[in-house]
Amino acid sequence: MRRLRFLYLILSIPLFTTCKKDLLHWQKVQQLNSNTICKLDNIKFIGSNICIAAGGVEFIQSEIVRSVDGGYTWTAYSDADAGKEMYGMGVSPNGIIYLCGVDGDVLHSKDSGNTWQFNRIGNWYHYFGGTFPSPDTGIFVSSVLQRQCTITRVDSGFNIIDEQTLSFGLNNIYMVSPTTGYIIGYGTVMKTTNTGKIWNFQNVENDNFTAMDIHGDEIWMCGYNGGIYHTTNGGNNWTRLRNGNDITLPRYNLLDILFTDGQNGWAVCDNGKMIHSDDGGQHWEEYDRFTTSALRSIALCPNGDLLVAGDNGGIYRITP
Repeated sequence: MRRLRFLYLILSIPLFTTCKKDLLHWQKVQQLNSNTICKLDNIKFIGSNICIAAGGVEFIQSEIVRSVDGGYTWTAYSDADAGKEMYGMGVSPNGIIYLCGVDGDVLHSKDSGNTWQFNRIGNWYHYFGGTFPSPDTGIFVSSVLQRQCTITRVDSGFNIIDEQTLSFGLNNIYMVSPTTGYIIGYGTVMKTTNTGKIWNFQNVENDNFTAMDIHGDEIWMCGYNGGIYHTTNGGNNWTRLRNGNDITLPRYNLLDILFTDGQNGWAVCDNGKMIHSDDGGQHWEEYDRFTTSALRSIALCPNGDLLVAGDNGGIYRITP
């Protein structure tokens, strides 16, 4: 009987090992010199060659790094007035860049990040996202420990027009036109079609939604629990492509998502992992890790490479 049990165990080993998928391999990964060791929360191309990444140290320092050669070399800038972390980044329809963060601090640039101006929203909240969808109205979202949030509308002088306070956390805002945009947060997606005067809840839940990648009415969205969602009609209907609560799937804490076309997408995680889909998000595979630090934001370079930014000043240029 013991011999039969031993034989069964030996025969079972190949069954388990063959079920493990190999990691995907990058063609090339290069860690770039960002000239900072601060956390970088966002990275975004402003035109074809200029790229901005921003973050900092929560109550100590704001940090902006800028590239003018397509993301190869970087210079760093810390604003003395906004001496705290810049969590959110938004770009208005007329190309003005907005950074927002701790204590209501806002920086904005009208010259693609070459110079910055400081403003403060008077309620001193921690803002995680914001922009001006129209010249006279800005919308910024704050959060307190994922338990309470505020949607704040301001005028061109950053004076508060109105506020909405809700009993859950918010993570970001995406305005796709002067009137239309989305807010994402803890179990929540909301949409406006009137420049933030009214926000309507969308029928999607079961994750702490962290990022969207918007292509017109087609949107991919990820969550901190590892869920990935998709809509083709501006959020009227959402399809869950990946169930982050499925215990049979690998566990990922997703922070950002990017689709370069209708089939190929990447998502980044808080422990240095990246996953990829080549079928529109239906299935995902993991790439081999090049860092164990959090990867917080991802952008597409003009030449097709990927730029990924994260903790400890990490900026990585990747050829998939």
